[in-house]
Amino acid sequence: MKCAIHNDVETGLACGKCGTPICPKCLVETPVGARCRKCANVRRLPTYSITPLQYLRAVAAGLLVAIAIGIGWAWLRSAVDILGWSLTLGLILGSVVAYGIAEIVSRAVNQKRGRPLQVIACTCFVLCYVVSWVGISGETVTFFLHFDLIDILIVVLGVIIAAARLR
Repeated sequence: MKCAIHNDVETGLACGKCGTPICPKCLVETPVGARCRKCANVRRLPTYSITPLQYLRAVAAGLLVAIAIGIGWAWLRSAVDILGWSLTLGLILGSVVAYGIAEIVSRAVNQKRGRPLQVIACTCFVLCYVVSWVGISGETVTFFLHFDLIDILIVVLGVIIAAARLR
């Protein structure tokens, strides 16, 4: 017997539902046995199935929240600068903000997940951090001149947390 998809492969397997000959490359394991792809009805999980309109909603929600939180973060950072901006406070605040942005992006698309939403949330977090710095200095050109190891740690941790929330 030859596989229905791969005509050059000899096989002794057949779909448990329709009886079509299938090779080990073509078979799909299901709870009721081996099936061909057509009978197994392989489709994407609804949690990861996102429409273009939902992507647009996720981007809009992420941008709005990122800008609003970035402005608030700039205000908080300028208030804390009087006392001294500490690494611990920056990491905690960055983690909370990253998780919050990822949560808002997820809720905007009905709790969906996936790599594109991870990219949206991570980008929005980075934008939020940039807005918080620009809000303090008021200059976008010198932003990267003031970027130091603490800022890199905050951004990296925030991106990791935002991506993990939408995994």
